[in-house]
Amino acid sequence: MKTVRLRDLAFALRTPYWKPGDDFLERILEAVRGRVEDGDVVTVSEKAISTAMGNIVDEDGIKPRLSAKLIAKYWVRYVWGYLLGPACHLKSETLRRIRSYPAEEGSVHKEAALRYVGPIYALHWGSEGGMDASNLPYSYVALPLKNPEETARRVRRYIKVKLRKNVAVMIVDTDKTYSIGKSIHLSPRPSSVRGIRTFLGPLAYLMGRALKLKRRSTPIALAGVRMPADLALEIAETAHKLRGSGAGRTVWEMAERFGVSLTGVTWRMLERVEHKPIVIFKFSKRRLRVKGI
Repeated sequence: MKTVRLRDLAFALRTPYWKPGDDFLERILEAVRGRVEDGDVVTVSEKAISTAMGNIVDEDGIKPRLSAKLIAKYWVRYVWGYLLGPACHLKSETLRRIRSYPAEEGSVHKEAALRYVGPIYALHWGSEGGMDASNLPYSYVALPLKNPEETARRVRRYIKVKLRKNVAVMIVDTDKTYSIGKSIHLSPRPSSVRGIRTFLGPLAYLMGRALKLKRRSTPIALAGVRMPADLALEIAETAHKLRGSGAGRTVWEMAERFGVSLTGVTWRMLERVEHKPIVIFKFSKRRLRVKGI
């Protein structure tokens, strides 16, 4: 494996945009049919699954409490904008956006974070505990999966039953995990993958960014195979690079792309963008042992 780049073993699959109510198992099956073999690793975007499952929240109508207003107007703008952000070596454009964090929409978003992922994660300037508003329309925000391991097992079983292919399944998120060497991996958001430590919460982000630790996309759940956490992280990061960012990495980029307000993106706009929620890694001939179902 050391002589073969992961990117050379992988390819991304383009699919229609997944909307609430879509059968994500059938979407995955349609995409991988005729393309997977025994021993492959199929990676799927957590946000795409959450969207199809309806695991999203419409922030329109949420009434923020004082705590959320204070976090948005003062904590994000000033503590993150002028203290924590520079310490984390954030780009000047990112700092500019944080310093002008919208008080009204921002307080509503922070209220949603307080309700659905908790106060510790709400103190993060963005991507609170796996919450993500990019590549979603209007005021919708995707929530982290409640049981990602079971979801990964469901996908794996479905492929096994329908296609008779014994594959491994990994659910991945673009939020970064920070590594010290090949054995210590710190994630600011929950992950069920063995070897990835999540007890620090957003402190992992602060530590990782401030110390400029190696950062890679996070594998959220893994079914059907055992592998070192470092390899799982490499697979997740490679999948992210091959999938691209869809309509944008952030709500700001997405709004700028379409020339609308932060809540002005529509379903139809997103349907026109290329989406690649699935990446297949061809490990079938590379001695990556996949467990039987």
